[in-house]
Amino acid sequence: MNAALETQLLCKRFGALTVAEKINFRLEPGARHALIGPNGAGKTTFVNMLTGRLAPTSGKVLLGGEDITRLGASGRVKRGLGRTFQINTLFRSMSVLDNVALGVAERTGVAGKLWRPAARHQAVRDEAMALLESLGIADEAARTVVDLPYGKQRLVEIAIALGLKPNVLLLDEPAAGVPSLESERILEALASLPAEMAIMIIEHDMDLVFRFASRITVLVQGEVLCEGTPKEIAADPRVHQVYLGERHA
Repeated sequence: MNAALETQLLCKRFGALTVAEKINFRLEPGARHALIGPNGAGKTTFVNMLTGRLAPTSGKVLLGGEDITRLGASGRVKRGLGRTFQINTLFRSMSVLDNVALGVAERTGVAGKLWRPAARHQAVRDEAMALLESLGIADEAARTVVDLPYGKQRLVEIAIALGLKPNVLLLDEPAAGVPSLESERILEALASLPAEMAIMIIEHDMDLVFRFASRITVLVQGEVLCEGTPKEIAADPRVHQVYLGERHA
């Protein structure tokens, strides 16, 4: 079976500086996977190469078995690769519903034809509301994004990404800056996502990582240090040395 997302010997160099070195990575269909590593490990560079925001120096990226290495970011989205960002990119002065509806409108091809807010188009509105309901934030639909707690803003971002109907969803630090009570809501939302969707989170919150992921990849200095189940990663002395410390010993 083809991987949902795969890299083969993926490298990135900026002049003499190597930030990704021969990364072989496989995200299985329906996976719940986490990518962790210390600051400067190359996680963002790697994800930017996966999503087409950054071209690799060498190596391949495959989505569902298709070589997408030379495909741009928008083309990858159209083929089913979704992403959220570490710093949210929401339209803060617009309503929650309008933000999500814009994502739905972009996927359905009507975004360029809108002359009124996307949420006033009934089919787009209905789908956007269903996404908000699935994440438990439908009661926030009319609120302006800037007025939401930060944890709920992260859920709005996830709803927008889901509006693109991805087969693979990459979540860049979904709990960054989120209080512990709200990160619990994010974890619950992730647990409710379709089982067939492959999901990878890039996250520093180890409690969330170990509760969410069935496999974990550890990246250090642009290379894969190890990969395994949460139990294997927690017990690996190399991981303790470079990242985890003693609290998961």
